[in-house]
Amino acid sequence: MKTLNQAYEILRDHDKRKAYDAQRAKPTIRRPEHRTAASPARDVGVYGQMLSAVLCLALGLMLLFLVRFNGLFFLWPLGILAVCVIAFGVLIAHSAMTNAREALAASHPARRFRHTQEVMFWLVVGGAAYAVYVILTGL
Repeated sequence: MKTLNQAYEILRDHDKRKAYDAQRAKPTIRRPEHRTAASPARDVGVYGQMLSAVLCLALGLMLLFLVRFNGLFFLWPLGILAVCVIAFGVLIAHSAMTNAREALAASHPARRFRHTQEVMFWLVVGGAAYAVYVILTGL
């Protein structure tokens, strides 16, 4: 309370306020430097992205199979959540593949076959989705 009263006295009196402001150090104005920051996804690296993708896919599949095979059909929102987690894992895996390709040297042969890699990736994803569908429906 004593500190508040002292502050009020200084703020109330115009001369005391000027003296207080004069004794305070003036802030220096720093100009922001131009910095380029790496995106957060690249901070974890390709191996971190692959680990994240594997964990998302494993968790999503486990939750999807849990809902389906334990007869917990009333928990259908968990099934939707599982599909979303799996889709997120696929997107992370695609990002890891893209970043791994971009990390290669410009003269590396794998950089020339970008379209082939994309087609192969999506064929594997589609085949895995069909395999999960066959398991879930019991064909």
